[in-house]
Amino acid sequence: MKHDFTSIMDRRGRDAIAVDALGSLPGFSPQPPKEGFDLIPMWVADMNFPTAPSIPAAIQARIEHPAFGYFNPSDAYFDAIIRWQTERNGVSGLTRDCIGYENGVLGGVLSALGVLCSKGDMVLVHSPTYMGFTGALGNNGYDIVHSPLVLDENQVWRMDYEDMERKLAENHIHAAILCSPHNPCGRVWERWELERAMELFQKYDVFVISDEIWSDLTLAGHKHIPTQSVSEDARNRTAAFYAPSKTFNLAGLVGSYHIVYNKWLQDRMEKESSLSHYNSMNVLSMHALIGAYQPEGVQWLEELRQVLTENVDYAWRYITEHFEGIQVSKPEGTYMLFLDCAGWCEAHGKTVDEVQKAGWEVGVGWQDGRAFHGPCHIRMNLAVPLSRVQEAMERLSRYVFVP
Repeated sequence: MKHDFTSIMDRRGRDAIAVDALGSLPGFSPQPPKEGFDLIPMWVADMNFPTAPSIPAAIQARIEHPAFGYFNPSDAYFDAIIRWQTERNGVSGLTRDCIGYENGVLGGVLSALGVLCSKGDMVLVHSPTYMGFTGALGNNGYDIVHSPLVLDENQVWRMDYEDMERKLAENHIHAAILCSPHNPCGRVWERWELERAMELFQKYDVFVISDEIWSDLTLAGHKHIPTQSVSEDARNRTAAFYAPSKTFNLAGLVGSYHIVYNKWLQDRMEKESSLSHYNSMNVLSMHALIGAYQPEGVQWLEELRQVLTENVDYAWRYITEHFEGIQVSKPEGTYMLFLDCAGWCEAHGKTVDEVQKAGWEVGVGWQDGRAFHGPCHIRMNLAVPLSRVQEAMERLSRYVFVP
């Protein structure tokens, strides 16, 4: 490989809550490990790899000009997004008029809901549910109606279309959130699955907010299908959200974007997002995206996807072979595992709190899955060097999931 995905990066004191916020965020962050164990950061959904070199190079080139005044997004910014979406996702007919800036995907979700719903409206969301959706919707006066994903006979998460239809009809729902690929379950939806979901949303005249921030991080053998691409109605019914932040580990720079083809929705979302007078781009964030969406960024990403595939394969195989009673569906995208600990806890008379604490004590900094509506679950970030994944599994085997 051309790029380094094996060195252990020291992030201490470098503006990373993944390592510096242990014990400081009650109910969210792990506790520090006990003496003798170093931390393996496997909770916050960012990566413990250096970003693509083309990104700091683009930022550095901009910094060399010592003025940072007001600006408008450049042609290079829009051209980079259009080229990226065309070449990676097979998108056609995308123009700059359909692209809008968002400070973050959650802010964009709220802008769309502000157009489509009234306070107190119900919004359909699949569960397990990304905790950001839960907090953002609850804090802004929307009620979530959960439609649980179900595991099929092959341990693959599937949408329950009968449950979705019943809840759409009974609750008079006008908007739904689709997470594609799904966080925390790691599903990369197939075209037929998206088509069937969008047919339901069309039947009940439901607008769709599609969070596709994980779209670049599909694992080997899987391909992201943009929700808007499955039909002409889906194209006009959906607001889709993307960002280079998850793909290239740029969350600290802030910067997402939406793609909306429906002119009525586009105009109103842009007005809604402007009301805070804060939804504006950072000039270095713009140049980071341009640097990311270059051929060098593509090469880095393809190497990253290979690394993540190997990490997921190793961890999934180790868990299924060694930890009886732990159920985990093999992810198809993202770099997260979602461990169901119910069987192990029942067999050993333990609670999920005790399991989490036992992991934290030996430096496995994983995350409480109950925030994602997993009743006895733990979420685990595998975007670390493979040696760290191997070390985490050995510690879990020796100190946590002891037969």
